[in-house]
Amino acid sequence: MLSFSLLIDRVNTVIGQIFAWCIVGLTGVVTYEVIQRYVMNAPSRWGFDASYMLYGTLFMLAGAYALSRGSHVRGDFLYRYWPDTKQAKFDLVLYILFFFPGILALVWAGWDFAKLSWMLNETSSFSPDGLYVWPFKFLIPITGVMMFFQGISEVIRCMICLQTGRWPARIQDVRELEDEILAEVQEKGIDETLKDLEKKGIA
Repeated sequence: MLSFSLLIDRVNTVIGQIFAWCIVGLTGVVTYEVIQRYVMNAPSRWGFDASYMLYGTLFMLAGAYALSRGSHVRGDFLYRYWPDTKQAKFDLVLYILFFFPGILALVWAGWDFAKLSWMLNETSSFSPDGLYVWPFKFLIPITGVMMFFQGISEVIRCMICLQTGRWPARIQDVRELEDEILAEVQEKGIDETLKDLEKKGIA
């Protein structure tokens, strides 16, 4: 089961990392629009549409990747102090009761929403150029499918935790410096960690 879970993680990681490059395009579009609007006094006719489509693409297609890393915002002021098995039970109940019904509704409604947009050859009403929006709307059911499979991966992790008493390791990724320090504190203790940080010139 763990190998299947990691396969889902890897697929969503690749997709998320590819579409994370949308941030470069988004930065370019916003920079261009600011220059055109405030320096050239000639705002573009497509900048607004392009910027929110790029942001939406980044937000949606990186969602499953973020879930695979446990990076979504959560109110974990109590959760973090629970033993692993209690966390797994709590997560499992929430995935079954709320996550999967919500995601299936997203896929179902999103497909109808995108299909209607395609049939109408819908364009944006927010700018004069009226960029096509139906390709963007098809990202809604695609995102739902990605999140559904990532949810399966998370459920597998919960089941493994309940069997072994510990969370299985996630695929390692870039981490914030504070996370690295906290992990080092747990491994070495606060005094030794502070000495190491002083040697590195961080503390």
